[in-house]
Amino acid sequence: MAGIPEISAANAITAVAEGAWLMDVREQDEWDRGHAPGAHLVPTSRLNELLGEVPTDQKVLVVCHSGMRSARVTAALLREDYDVINVEGGMMAWADAGGALETDGEDAPRVD
Repeated sequence: MAGIPEISAANAITAVAEGAWLMDVREQDEWDRGHAPGAHLVPTSRLNELLGEVPTDQKVLVVCHSGMRSARVTAALLREDYDVINVEGGMMAWADAGGALETDGEDAPRVD
């Protein structure tokens, strides 16, 4: 999306390793298949309900599957004065860049 600040997946991986707050806006079933360690699940469908969990005192990296939903959420949060940046390419790019994935279950983590 034009005008939306973005960070590459590789730089996002580094930023998260250094303590950045990663907000995953995918839905529960996508999260369950695989997510970044330390990410915070705030599904787009529940954004208004869970907005109070999003920090206002630090930069927030926003990620989805491919970067489109997270770009829309980033745009919306920018209008509300949140310090947010979209993870370019989403979790697909994260995985391609060698970012760690985990699940809460027994299946091997994946993003598809």
